[in-house]
Amino acid sequence: MSAHQMVCHLADNCRMMLGQKPVSLRSGPLQRTLLKWLVLYVPLPWPHGAPTSLELDQIQGGGTRPGDFAADVAEVEALLALVTAPRRTLDRQAHPVFGPMSDAAWLRMAYLHTDHHLRQFGA
Repeated sequence: MSAHQMVCHLADNCRMMLGQKPVSLRSGPLQRTLLKWLVLYVPLPWPHGAPTSLELDQIQGGGTRPGDFAADVAEVEALLALVTAPRRTLDRQAHPVFGPMSDAAWLRMAYLHTDHHLRQFGA
């Protein structure tokens, strides 16, 4: 994944959180309980190369293709502002692996996911 693809990937994840990008569910009881807790609350770095939903995959799936870098960065910044806005309703969306999540869990996921990818590129 290039830095530009990562920017588009983060934007697609924000769209998913906001209900703007449908993603197929692939969850089971273990993913909705133990894995979700481990990912959200155990302070370990996330592994690189973990699989993602095809709809959010910029390389092999239906993720948004990079266009103009500055415009794509502005788009992800605007989407992150919507995700973190005081009046949001993220708890209506189901995560493709972790299932239903509270607003607080979605915000934590957004932070951890963004941090994970920014660290990949030394930001």
